[in-house]
Amino acid sequence: RYKRPLDLFVLVVAHIALAPIWIALWVMIPTAIVLEGGRPIFFAQRRSGRGGREFPIRKFRTMIPNADKVGPSWTTESDPRVTRVGRFLRRTGLDELPEILSIWKGDMSLVGPRALPVDEQLHLEQQIPNFGDRLNAVPGLTGLAQLRNPEDDPVEKLRYDLEYIEQASLVLDVRLLVASTFNTLLLRWDKRAGKSSQ
Repeated sequence: RYKRPLDLFVLVVAHIALAPIWIALWVMIPTAIVLEGGRPIFFAQRRSGRGGREFPIRKFRTMIPNADKVGPSWTTESDPRVTRVGRFLRRTGLDELPEILSIWKGDMSLVGPRALPVDEQLHLEQQIPNFGDRLNAVPGLTGLAQLRNPEDDPVEKLRYDLEYIEQASLVLDVRLLVASTFNTLLLRWDKRAGKSSQ
């Protein structure tokens, strides 16, 4: 019951208190993307949400245009399709800034299991027993698995997601939000070696 009020409270306070920073990010990031590789600025995709319900998300584009046509659908460590701007955005997690729109809509929460692309979720459900159980919670922008499993290993992802679902609380969510903020400031996001084995 606390999650939706917490999401709205954090978003409203953050946008009011940090308005100049938000404006700067929404101007500078699209400009940098266009200057390096042209349009599009955003990458759109359908993700699996709570109960398997599909919903659309947008992220800042971090790869060359039409990257899915020149390489694997999953991003791996040191993926050559990732642009220079994209690599910085991924390390800071700022590529996911547009997903805040999904949080406003209620498709996502600030904290929860990561919403995977529909085809990736279905594939991993076939490969890993009980992988669909992670869809028992509203997906989040950050979460226990995102912080403790930076290599994005799917088996570890499931373990941490189920641990979060069982232990979810206001205190835990606040702790994860604080840790995620430090990850962004210290460029600690996105290490994708775990997907190469799948």
